[in-house]
Amino acid sequence: TDLCNHIYEVYLEHPCYGYRKITAVLKHDGIVVNRKRIQRLMQEMGLRAIYPGPRASLRNRKDSVYPYLLRGLKITRPNHVWAVDITYIRLPTRRVYLFALIDWASRFIVGWTLANSMTADHGVDTLQKALIHGIPKICNADQGGQFTGVEWIYALQELSIQISHDGVGRCIDNVRIERFWRTIKYEDIHLKQYQTMKEARTGIGNFINHYNHKRPHQALNYARPADLYFTKEVPDQLFRLPTGFTNLSPSLAFRKAAGRSV
Repeated sequence: TDLCNHIYEVYLEHPCYGYRKITAVLKHDGIVVNRKRIQRLMQEMGLRAIYPGPRASLRNRKDSVYPYLLRGLKITRPNHVWAVDITYIRLPTRRVYLFALIDWASRFIVGWTLANSMTADHGVDTLQKALIHGIPKICNADQGGQFTGVEWIYALQELSIQISHDGVGRCIDNVRIERFWRTIKYEDIHLKQYQTMKEARTGIGNFINHYNHKRPHQALNYARPADLYFTKEVPDQLFRLPTGFTNLSPSLAFRKAAGRSV
């Protein structure tokens, strides 16, 4: 709904805000709401304020939050690990949501979807599109409701993909996709100022194709993501993470005849 979209936009800009502050922001913006309704909607959307405290890191079993699997491990081949996330794009008359899946080792965008809402089915749709390239051993996501709910968890389990979730408030845990958001927003979305959904979908598709196949990547020694994704292994010297951050190299236990295997 439009109200859910408003809530999510405020939460993205101010993840430390709880339902009371978000209610106040919406009222200042001219949206008449009841704080109990905002509290209920935030619970349904899986949104919780990020704040320090003794219970901040506790996981709620019913939310299906899984451990973060990338710490202390190493990824050196395509399709070892994919990362998924959502960002919003403001159009003149509404907000739309971009879902994307990125291959961790190569930075190749394996799948994406531009949608009118941020519901979990769009995440599953993005995953299905990505399967033409193969199946990862692990898929990492944040703890948003789209990626802790039954629909997403079931889709990964059906493919025997191991599930990994970021720590609360740790966007660095999903640094690959966060850097892609910065790239696409500053090199395309903010410059183009898309006016319609159709225009945005076409432009974003063109940019992602350029990003995958033509754009040199400094962290990859100016190779292109496709150059590395369509090889069997990423050279160690091209594998870089922020100081103090490491990642993972598991063997692929399950393969499906969808796209190439690893």
